[in-house]
Amino acid sequence: MDIAFRTTLRILIMYALFFLPKATQTRIERWLRGKEDARKLSRADYVVVSFGKSGRTWLRVMLSRVYQVKHGLAERHLIAFDNLHNKVAEIPLIFFTHDNYLKDFVDDPFTKQKYYDKKVVLMVRDPADTAVSQYFQWKYRMTERKKRINDYPMDADVSLYDFVMMPQTGLPKIIDFMNGWARELGKIRNLMVVRYEDMRADPAAVLRKILEFLGTPGTPEEIAEAVRFASVENMRALEQKRVFWLSGRRMLAGDRSDPNTYKVRRAKVGGYRDDFTPEQQATIDRLVVSTLAPVFGYTERHSAGAADAAPTAPVAMPAARAASA
Repeated sequence: MDIAFRTTLRILIMYALFFLPKATQTRIERWLRGKEDARKLSRADYVVVSFGKSGRTWLRVMLSRVYQVKHGLAERHLIAFDNLHNKVAEIPLIFFTHDNYLKDFVDDPFTKQKYYDKKVVLMVRDPADTAVSQYFQWKYRMTERKKRINDYPMDADVSLYDFVMMPQTGLPKIIDFMNGWARELGKIRNLMVVRYEDMRADPAAVLRKILEFLGTPGTPEEIAEAVRFASVENMRALEQKRVFWLSGRRMLAGDRSDPNTYKVRRAKVGGYRDDFTPEQQATIDRLVVSTLAPVFGYTERHSAGAADAAPTAPVAMPAARAASA
């Protein structure tokens, strides 16, 4: 109820400021969103950070299912910061964020200082796959308001390749996000880095480690049920049935007859190679190799120009440390 009230209040404030120039409205709305993010961050027991379309919803569904089974909660409720915690105090306060508004509120937007003393799960994914998924999110699911305040194109006719190469929307923006976190990894005292590709390869093993990091270990049966519940096929079926309608638009298909409008679309590792010509692939690979910090393990894959979608071996993250529960 607190989240719903604050969201409604922000919307009302923005409606009341309709007379201001659009640029001023955008600055104010981003500041208000950043203020709310700072409030949640200060209260959170744990933080899950990712760029959009890096697997956050998949993880959210798996974690929610573990807590649903463990505590006898209805399957229609997804974690939304404090909603499950308010039902069962043992469920931690988990703040899921794309880290895209806090910088508009804090004094120093170039560091992750607000995260240094938090227990952080950083989710990363091959930026080329992320960029393609972000394109379909923008084209079929993103609201006009979100497009405006995040500087996405308002013209839906932009091609996939042009979108992916746009500095303000695609691959350059995602790489900049990942590099910003790469520079700060060593300063975060309790950090776990999770690669989408590793989670796809062995979701049960990665989920088990995440639950241990969160201080709420799951039984093998709970983890197996969560993996089953959050499978690609079942999540699409849940979207079609509108099971998570209480969670807003997050898990609702835009058009149940169009697979591209689903939150869960392909979930394929290396799938970006299906969408571009060899020349376009080469340009994408060069951009990743030349600009992305190697710590996450993606530059070698792009340098090799791998033609298949098999995930690379799990990478030992030098700054990743498990927190004591």
